[in-house]
Amino acid sequence: MTAKPLPGKRGKKSRKVRLEDIAERCGVSLSTVSRALAGEKGVRPEIRQQILEAAKTANYVVPTAVAGRKVILAASSAAMIDYVRNQFTLYVLDGLKERAQALGLEIITRPIADKAEELTLLEEARDDPEILGLLFLTVDDEALLAATRGFQKPVILLNGDDPFMRLSSVTPCNRSSARLAADHLIGLGHRRILFLMRPGRRTIERRYEGWRDALLHHGLAADPDLVVPVDDWLPELATQAIVSRIRERGLDFTAVLAAGDSLAVGAMLGVQQMGYAVPRDVSVMGMDDLPQAAFLNPPLTTMHIPMREIGSAALDLLRDSLSGMPFPPRRLELACHLVERSSTASRAAD
Repeated sequence: MTAKPLPGKRGKKSRKVRLEDIAERCGVSLSTVSRALAGEKGVRPEIRQQILEAAKTANYVVPTAVAGRKVILAASSAAMIDYVRNQFTLYVLDGLKERAQALGLEIITRPIADKAEELTLLEEARDDPEILGLLFLTVDDEALLAATRGFQKPVILLNGDDPFMRLSSVTPCNRSSARLAADHLIGLGHRRILFLMRPGRRTIERRYEGWRDALLHHGLAADPDLVVPVDDWLPELATQAIVSRIRERGLDFTAVLAAGDSLAVGAMLGVQQMGYAVPRDVSVMGMDDLPQAAFLNPPLTTMHIPMREIGSAALDLLRDSLSGMPFPPRRLELACHLVERSSTASRAAD
C-alpha cells in the first residue's frame, strides 16, 4: 500500500489536517482511520501503525482517550481557605468538575501543605497507571514546584504560574485585568487611586503590576504610598485599613482598586464609616465579579474573572499534554472584562 502525499502546494499556507486527509494518504476508509487513532479493535496492526505514522508526520493531534481514568487535584492550604471564605475556588472547581464529567474523568482531591505530602502524592500518581496527571491549585511555593519538574506525568498549575516556565499553567490575565480596571478609574478622572491588596501570591503581584502599568501609562506617579496592604482577604481588615488611612491622612484619594471583591466590600464600608459616600466621594472597584458583587449597596463595579473556565481549560491543557505531540510548557491566560455598576463614578470637581 503506497501512501500519498497530503494535499497542499508549496508557497501556500497549509490548512488544518483532517481525518479525511489521513485516510486518503493511507488509502483506507475514514472509519478505519477513526478506529485506529482511537485504539479500537478491528484494524490490522500494520495498518494501524501506518495511520499513526501518517498522523504524526502531518502533525495531526491524536485525541487522547481519557474516559474512565483519574486526575489528582492537589489543593494548597490557600486554596482550601479560599474555598471556605468565598466563591472563587468554588467556581474554579465547578468548571473543573463539569469538564471532567464531559470527558469521563474522575477527579481525586488531595490536600497539600508541605513537601512530605507532595512527595507522597507524586508517588501515588507515579505508581497508579489509571492516574493521567496532576493539577496543582493555588500553589506558589517554589520548593513544591521544583519537585514536580521532570515528573513523568503532566502537571498543570491552576490559578498560579511557574516563573521558570517549566510547568504549564492556567490563570486569568491578572495584569491586563488590573490595567483595564485602573484605566477605567483614570478615565473617570481619578488620579489618586489606592491599590488595596494582600501581598504574597504571584497572581496578586500581577494585579499590582497592572495597576502600576496604568498609572505610568497615563503619566501618573505610581507612588508606593498608594499601596495599602492587608494581612488577609477578610473584608473587616480592609475596612480597618481604610478607616486608619482616612483618620491619619484625611481623604487623600478619590478611588480604591481592590485586588479582590472581598477587599472592595471592606473598602466601601470603611469609606462609609468615615462619613463619606460611595461613589460620590470615593469610587470603589473590585476584581473577581463574585455573585454577591451585584447585590452590594451600591452594586460593585468589578472585573469579571472567568473562574469556571480556569478549571475546564486546565483539563484540556492536561489532555493536550498526553497527545504525544512535543508541546513545550505553556502559560494560558484567560481574558477578563469590565462589569460596570454603581460603585464608581466621575471624580467630583474640586
